[in-house]
Amino acid sequence: MSHELTLIVAATRNMGIGAKGGLPWTGLKKEMAYFARVTKRLPPQGRLNIVISRSHPAPDSASAPDPEKEPVKVGSLEQALAYLRADGVAGRLGKVFVIGGAQIYDAALRAPEAKRVLLTKVLADFECDAFFPLRLSDEGEVAEGWRKAEKSELDAWAGEEVEGGEIEENGARYEFQMWEKA
Repeated sequence: MSHELTLIVAATRNMGIGAKGGLPWTGLKKEMAYFARVTKRLPPQGRLNIVISRSHPAPDSASAPDPEKEPVKVGSLEQALAYLRADGVAGRLGKVFVIGGAQIYDAALRAPEAKRVLLTKVLADFECDAFFPLRLSDEGEVAEGWRKAEKSELDAWAGEEVEGGEIEENGARYEFQMWEKA
């Protein structure tokens, strides 16, 4: 069974997502609260976290930790997807999120399971050295095979009424968007 991947990211107008290993902006508390609500709907004991790092080998099911107590560690997105497809895991999953960075986003966007991007569009320019690999325009047109969803679609998918329009916080303006594969 294949699960849809939802990429969740905050990015500038030119799709900048990071600077010097951190976020290029600070103090966006409403944005962080939105991220936490959307990605953490399940209680911690029901959540499965997978950490992808080149330093991790493929998971060995015989010696794997209890995934409800600690993260599953894998070496690639492909290994993570294989783990998600495994018997005993696939039937327990709800929403599956990809939470960066740039190389993981790039691999996820190439996967057929990638269906949606939850984008916090930061409407300011910050100096960045890491970028989201997909250019999503503000016009709502189809962009590289993706379409900007209506706010009502975002609300329905998120399971809450997401704050609409531009939000200003600590000198930065931003808005919540959802993009779906066209």
